[in-house]
Amino acid sequence: MDPTKAMSLLSKACPYLARTGLTALQGLAATGVSIPGASRGLATSAVEQARCSVCPGHTGQSALLAKASQCPVVGPSIRANESAAKPAQPLPAACPYAKCADQAAPKAASDVQPVTHETTEAAFDYEGLYQAKLAKKHEDKSYRYFNNINRLAARYPQAHTANAANIVTVWCSNDYLGQSKNPAVVDAMKTALDTYGAGAGGTRNIAGNSALHLRLEGELAALHRKEAALVFSSCFVANDATLSTLCSSLPGCVIFSDKMNHASMIQGIRHSGARKHVFDHNDLGHLEQLLAQYPRSTPKLVAFESVYSMSGTVGRIPEICALARKYGAITFLDEVHAVGMYGPHGAGVAEHYDYAASLHTPAGQRIPGSVLDQVDIITGTLGKAFGIVGGYIAASSSLVDMIRSYAPGFIFTTSLPPPIAAGAVASIEYLSASQRERYLQQTHTRQLKGDLANAGIPVVPNPSHIVPVLVGDAESAKAASDMLLAKHNIYVQSINYPTVPVGEERLRITPSPGHDNYMRARLVSALDSVWNTLGLKRTVDWERLGGRCGVGEDRAFSELHVGWKRGVEHVWEDAQLQQAHDYERTRKGGVPVTPIIPATVQCVLQN
Repeated sequence: MDPTKAMSLLSKACPYLARTGLTALQGLAATGVSIPGASRGLATSAVEQARCSVCPGHTGQSALLAKASQCPVVGPSIRANESAAKPAQPLPAACPYAKCADQAAPKAASDVQPVTHETTEAAFDYEGLYQAKLAKKHEDKSYRYFNNINRLAARYPQAHTANAANIVTVWCSNDYLGQSKNPAVVDAMKTALDTYGAGAGGTRNIAGNSALHLRLEGELAALHRKEAALVFSSCFVANDATLSTLCSSLPGCVIFSDKMNHASMIQGIRHSGARKHVFDHNDLGHLEQLLAQYPRSTPKLVAFESVYSMSGTVGRIPEICALARKYGAITFLDEVHAVGMYGPHGAGVAEHYDYAASLHTPAGQRIPGSVLDQVDIITGTLGKAFGIVGGYIAASSSLVDMIRSYAPGFIFTTSLPPPIAAGAVASIEYLSASQRERYLQQTHTRQLKGDLANAGIPVVPNPSHIVPVLVGDAESAKAASDMLLAKHNIYVQSINYPTVPVGEERLRITPSPGHDNYMRARLVSALDSVWNTLGLKRTVDWERLGGRCGVGEDRAFSELHVGWKRGVEHVWEDAQLQQAHDYERTRKGGVPVTPIIPATVQCVLQN
């Protein structure tokens, strides 16, 4: 223990020491000290000197010893010990100094018992622990089963199961716009593969900072109208590395996190070691109440998302940014499920707020006062709407450079392979120019939500492209998913705890540009059949129970919960969809903007 800390402990334990300054005590202990064993190399710190002079059984002389002899508790023992010149005796049990002295003194080497493995004691049952943890998952019905699904590029949005002859239609892919099979993307990846090979060769520090990496980061910075960007192996890593590195660097940083934030953000916040507050989802009043507890000078960060992946709700970006400015905080916005999907160039929901201004402003140029310009740090993924893999941040050049220089998640991880970087660049460029995919995806989402509402299938209300169908029970959600796959050749994965709270289990459906009217009709019919067979609750049933996660609840409450603009049902408004449609039709010389269904897919559907 540190000597100063030890003396402080002693001062608290003894009335005399409490009235005497630390400097005075050290001086008394050092006066006239003669410590037995000093020649044998024993410790002679101020704390050890005080202990040797005060403890009964020790013969070292000091001014402190004389004072200690006056103590009504230990004094008699000291005097008796000195007169008898006996070996050291234990301190009286009543002495408040004894415990502190034991803490202050290091254990002698002879007091430490050597470790021995000569024992009949059994080792820890590791396998037993693993099996017990799995048994718990099976018991509460939250054990995760992964289906063998192999998406077919030439037959998008279809796939085959473990049996290649068994073709199913996929309705839950995060390849939202089908970019993974886009010829422009695939060709760019093939060219890079032939030119640079399959792997990156290591971290960027060791293997080099390739031109493709730099080009990709340039494209991402321009897309979000920020000074710089940095690419990671995934957005989970990007969120974890950025939040942990940044918030552990800010002195006394306090983090304010939305209750529904993704696990990657929660992990980064935990790893930062910073103090945190969790505010209710999209609850501006609760957020402001928490922010107001701290001085404006305290470093603060507000972490939230634009589109929440399991509910489809949308973060209240401009209002949160305004609160952050008011209380001296910076903002960290996760646009993972929005990049490629919203805004005229696919920069996300923050861009979509200023749709017209973004549409007519050159790429990479700041739009002062825009919502996008108010966000300090944006994170996104290359693995969803862009159809590849990887994650990134976009922010000021100084912040990006600091993360590049300090974040272990970037420094010590193999960089993205050249074909991946090339495919990502091609996908970003394509979606920056094309509105066709966004128009079709949003149109199909609206149509499906309407059809499900008419059938009484409970959809969690939201203004985004995600269609969460509420089941409310883990076992039933899995049964519904299994039945859709086995009986209807439709793949929709069930979602359970911890991805969603217990009691809010659901099927998560994501329409794509490739799902046509016939596919949609088959899905609605199949869901209706499954709901009847399993006896699952419909919208009216949830209403009678008072509602859950927006289904059957008061619309005013629901609007506050789902975010976006009050009174506006969809992020993509009617006029914006019409503009996207007209733009694409003009760009393609009058060709109708409809899904392109491969002939092989049409044959399967007709059969």
